[in-house]
Amino acid sequence: MADASDVEDQLQQLNNSSNGKQRERPTPQIVAGLNNPLKTKPLGEQSRAVHRQSLMVILANMGVLSTGFCLAIPTVAMHQLKDVTEPVHLTDTQATWFASINTLSCPLGGLLSGVLLDKIGRKRTLYVLNVLGIASWALLATASGTSSESFSTQLLVSRFIIGIVMGLASAPSGVYAAEISLPKLRGRLILGTSISVALGITILYSIGYFIRDDFRLIALICCGYQITALLCVIPLPETHSWLLSKKRVEEAKKSLNYFRGLDKSPHITHPEVLEEFNVLQKSLQLREGEKKPSFTRCLRLPEVYKPLLILMGLFAFQQLSGIFVVIVYAVQISIEAGVSIDPFMCAVFIGVARVVTTCPMGIVLEKWGRRRAGIISTLGMCVSMLLLACYGWFEFIRSIPYLPVIALVGFIVLSTLGLYTLPFFMISELFPQKVRGPASGLTVAVGMFFAFLCIKTYPGIKNQIGIYNSCVFFSIMSFAAMIFIYWTLPETRRRTLLEIEEQFRTGKSCKKPTEVEMQNVLVR
Repeated sequence: MADASDVEDQLQQLNNSSNGKQRERPTPQIVAGLNNPLKTKPLGEQSRAVHRQSLMVILANMGVLSTGFCLAIPTVAMHQLKDVTEPVHLTDTQATWFASINTLSCPLGGLLSGVLLDKIGRKRTLYVLNVLGIASWALLATASGTSSESFSTQLLVSRFIIGIVMGLASAPSGVYAAEISLPKLRGRLILGTSISVALGITILYSIGYFIRDDFRLIALICCGYQITALLCVIPLPETHSWLLSKKRVEEAKKSLNYFRGLDKSPHITHPEVLEEFNVLQKSLQLREGEKKPSFTRCLRLPEVYKPLLILMGLFAFQQLSGIFVVIVYAVQISIEAGVSIDPFMCAVFIGVARVVTTCPMGIVLEKWGRRRAGIISTLGMCVSMLLLACYGWFEFIRSIPYLPVIALVGFIVLSTLGLYTLPFFMISELFPQKVRGPASGLTVAVGMFFAFLCIKTYPGIKNQIGIYNSCVFFSIMSFAAMIFIYWTLPETRRRTLLEIEEQFRTGKSCKKPTEVEMQNVLVR
């Protein structure tokens, strides 16, 4: 009996344990939202379209590296060009013209760029850019003469032509990237121009580190690269925006299909692409119904003169803060600032820092926004130049190892985060379609004129007030640029070009316009 009762007790315990486990089972949870339609990326943001857009923008920017070559060649060639032991050499005055004359001719390239972009298109403008670049580097590679005057003349002609190339290179690639992409990707693709310039500077600094006494060989290498860049333009499709403006409808459809990841067909079958095409076509048709105003008349419109003044101000502060001066005279400034390492190696560090900082700028600008990036950049530049000045003024600061290198590289990194990049980045964002070509050219022309003034006069001013007082001036200009950005620069992150235009026209906060407001913008 005892055994039987023990068995019953065990069975009862097992049943209770089983019931407890059943009670402990979690109840099913109802998940909300499963009946909602699955959200897919727009066609232009899917992998195939992104790969095509990225590849074409890379090819378009190949020729832009010559701008970086042009800016960096004075710092790697100046020692040989001024060497009195050479059969022919430059005087101090001729050397300053060699360093700066390209920025004097750059406005001509900027104005020419505005005309060519509208008249012959984005692709053919890139052809012109690369052909002129080949001619310039060939002249520099073959520079010779029996007198200093004839030698300097050939050098200056070469630099004058490459300055025109600089102006031409500033807008076409950015405009090309802006027109083939959707707003979410536009920022990253437009940055291709800034990355190309930074990469060109770094490559030439690196070449100069190994080839220090043969500027002709360096020029020959640049000439060979420019020929390669010319060949890279061949596979580029023209943008659908420009083709439609010239009533080449079938070609425009092929271009839009291609950049949205579809077959290159003259017929659009995808509804999303068809809607985008119809909006663009309607915009152009509405504008054709009215007589197109001249650029001078458009300057009276707030959506034109406001971004024009803002970008001109940004370019002016970009130059007055010393960004281009540090690029052009990197080796010389490194020596005078007391850098203890090889000044050519310091120049390479400066170039690498700019490239590394420029590459993620698309992500940074999308995360931070344009205004915050500009404010952080200019404040950091102000502090970096002030540190370099304090290094020369105060004895106790000189005990900090490598402070001049840290200050110079920090200045370059922080300038790249905003003030160096933003003007070129936003030039393709702020202007309306109807004036984008000439307005971009005029803006670059003003910016490069300021660059000429700064690069040409810097050696003389530095000799008068000293390197460290020059750094104080750059620090003050950086602080003034921060105030300018805070008060004037609008935030354009994740806004379409039409939304940005509407904000300048109305003066209201940049919000997504209604369908009626969008139609009004299209009519204008």
